[in-house]
Amino acid sequence: MKTIDDLDVAGKRVLVRADLNVPLDGTAITDDGRIRASVPTIRTLAERGARVVVTAHLGRPKGEPNSAYSLAPVAARLGELLGRPVAFATDTVGDSARATVASLGDGDVALLENVRFNAAETSKDDEERGLFADALASLADLYVGDGFGAVHRKHASVYDVARKLPHAAGLLIAAELDVLTRLTEKVERPYAVVLGGSKVSDKLGVIDNLLGKADRILIGGGMVFTFLAAQGREVGTSLLEKDQLDTVREYLRRAEENGVEFVLPVDIVAATAFAADADHSVVAADAIPADRMGLDIGPDSGDLFAEKLADARTVFWNGPMGVFEMAPYAGGTRAVAQALVDSDAFTVVGGGDSAAAVRTLGFDENAFGHISTGGGASLEYLEGKTLPGLDALEG
Repeated sequence: MKTIDDLDVAGKRVLVRADLNVPLDGTAITDDGRIRASVPTIRTLAERGARVVVTAHLGRPKGEPNSAYSLAPVAARLGELLGRPVAFATDTVGDSARATVASLGDGDVALLENVRFNAAETSKDDEERGLFADALASLADLYVGDGFGAVHRKHASVYDVARKLPHAAGLLIAAELDVLTRLTEKVERPYAVVLGGSKVSDKLGVIDNLLGKADRILIGGGMVFTFLAAQGREVGTSLLEKDQLDTVREYLRRAEENGVEFVLPVDIVAATAFAADADHSVVAADAIPADRMGLDIGPDSGDLFAEKLADARTVFWNGPMGVFEMAPYAGGTRAVAQALVDSDAFTVVGGGDSAAAVRTLGFDENAFGHISTGGGASLEYLEGKTLPGLDALEG
């Protein structure tokens, strides 16, 4: 796969598909991690004299303009981080986009409005998506794929444009691929994987694949209650996917057969309601009251998980251990994050809610080996799936 080092970009219009999908509170950016991760590629191209045209999405605006999902606040923050003005086009392929791109000089940067304001961006129809990709491609001479968080999507700006222009991977995608290679092909052992989040069904593929690769799998978050129920334990009113019980039992059987250690919590923070001010207490994992729901792993489980991670040489973590946004249920996620910080292993935080948790709980990002910008993309790669955005860059 070519990288931007292989491109002659001076004086050329370079369309960069970035991942700028940041959380907003009104127009205020609450976590600019993905913007900061995109800066090195954009800065490098601008310093080499490219006319940089950035395209990205924010949220799910359902294929039509919606001011709540405008990238205007992102353009302002990107300019601050770059230390140079970023021109903002109020559409993606219309008059504003064409005029904005035409006005760029060498080293200038522009951001197009949310690419998902156009229904064709995410269309399942190849022809419709292709026509929109033609319009995007007309704005540039070269294409750089750098939105790792979107490479698992067969979207026009991620997949189709790369097939229409000379292309290369940006610095972020190159770095993410290097990390994923260390998790799949050049693994230092013991290899421990920590999985959390709400649903087992979101992690089925990665668990299935990791049963043949990981040495140890630690389970927390809402998904753990399906595992506990599969072992015949009472889970009260906790999140439970009954249709996955047989699948989970099979995973536990295969893990034992393959010599993979499955680690489940020994205690749970159980509450009367899904609320920070609900009555809550720590109970044994096999003694969850019928009228309570588990919202975090307990302190003994945090200690157990830290112990199980202490001797690892490689750790991949995806998904919080509890409802970390509420202070009473943040302890498990904090314990896992601290265990990674204390570890001598190569540690990878797998994007999404895990990356948000690390920042929300005040950890130094530099204390981790790598914080991915793509939770879903990382998981699909670890499942062994072909990712359209990467496939297009290989061609």
